[in-house]
Amino acid sequence: MRLAILSRGPRLYSTKRIAEEARLAGHEPTVLDPLLVSLSVADDEVQVMMRGRPLEFDAVLPRIGYSITQHGVAVLRHFERRGTYCANSSRSVIRSRDKLHATQALSRHGIPMPRTVYVRDPRDIDSAIDHIGSGAVVVKVTEGTQGNGVLLCHNRDEARRIVEAMLRAGVNVILQQYVRESHGVDVRVLVVGESVVASMRRRARGDEFRSNYHLNGMIEPIDLPAEYARVALESCRILGLNIAGVDLLEGRDGPMLLEVNSSPGLQGIEKATGVNVASHIVKQISDNALFANVNLDPLMRTRKGHGVLRLPIRSTSNLIGKSLELIFESMEQNPVFALVRAGELLWLPSNETIIGPGDEILCFGPLRSLRERLSFLIENSVESSLDIGQEWRQ
Repeated sequence: MRLAILSRGPRLYSTKRIAEEARLAGHEPTVLDPLLVSLSVADDEVQVMMRGRPLEFDAVLPRIGYSITQHGVAVLRHFERRGTYCANSSRSVIRSRDKLHATQALSRHGIPMPRTVYVRDPRDIDSAIDHIGSGAVVVKVTEGTQGNGVLLCHNRDEARRIVEAMLRAGVNVILQQYVRESHGVDVRVLVVGESVVASMRRRARGDEFRSNYHLNGMIEPIDLPAEYARVALESCRILGLNIAGVDLLEGRDGPMLLEVNSSPGLQGIEKATGVNVASHIVKQISDNALFANVNLDPLMRTRKGHGVLRLPIRSTSNLIGKSLELIFESMEQNPVFALVRAGELLWLPSNETIIGPGDEILCFGPLRSLRERLSFLIENSVESSLDIGQEWRQ
């Protein structure tokens, strides 16, 4: 397997360890600096090039620093367009890097998290602090890693002063509940594929409340409770990450998700646990290198004017209790190819499937007639605010 490790730091511990384990497994690793490659587009053909030479790999592992996220993700998209397997997709990296976006996606699926407020206007700072309901407040920039851009404000005046200054500087800010019982302590869970391969507890030193290993935090192995493992795995599934470090707070009522990192450092967790995490990562990649990341563009390109529409069913919709056959009886062909129910995706549901509250119907077909039909259903529904979310379109 020809493996590209997208990283600007060939001497970094994690990069070196993954390259080392790849070589031991008989693969051909190359540390590729995303800033040194060119991206070529000609008609519908794309190429990743370096010094005029096209680059070809069987798999790509992105370890993209925050400062080059946009360009690194652009390189990743080019590899995806070429059908190259990427251990974490461009979409999952972008989603996890944006703390607000990640919070929105995770909260929708019931992942326990500290109360969080996104603030844009200084006039909303006091109401945000009131909503959080704590004397101390954690202030974060929406993009950051290894504890950077994270501040603990001990009172309202301090929080207001810092947030106002950040907003004036054009920085996007979120305020988050301070979980006092977990001060200076968190749990790092390393997820690879569908498994937790290692976990540790991190403790801050002195008055520091951030426990990151790179901030001189202390580390120790932990016997991870099942609920913590479940939250970590579910969070990665929701964000679409195959390799990630998940940080959890130990709250009074159980785990609370703090952050999901798509390029987790390996030095601390390998040292604390003795687990060869790098070898797990290499095996995950080699097991999946034959399969390209899921991309619906080819489906869209096969039928001009076709696309996918998502129809969420509210609790007051009069579609509840009706079968798919009845709902789409006026159409020549049932356009439903999937149904989302209670977090599960049901492919090709039968015509006899009865629709319930909270379901989401996914339909594929000619967008114009499909939209007209679904709009008719919406207009004749008790819930007039029912939305159609267009996810993909050609």
